[in-house]
Amino acid sequence: MNWNSWSEFFLMGGYAFYVWGSVIVTFALLAIEVLWVLNARGQALEWVKAQRSISE
Repeated sequence: MNWNSWSEFFLMGGYAFYVWGSVIVTFALLAIEVLWVLNARGQALEWVKAQRSISE
């Protein structure tokens, strides 16, 4: 698709709500996934640290 101006690009031929809404939802879900993984990693490291202290 060819756009003649930035406003045409952002309007996406009348489908801007669907296109940009999908982009926003996708990036929001990716951000949530990253935060979820970081949290799980921290919990796993704490669990390993606790197990090490119990066995010593």
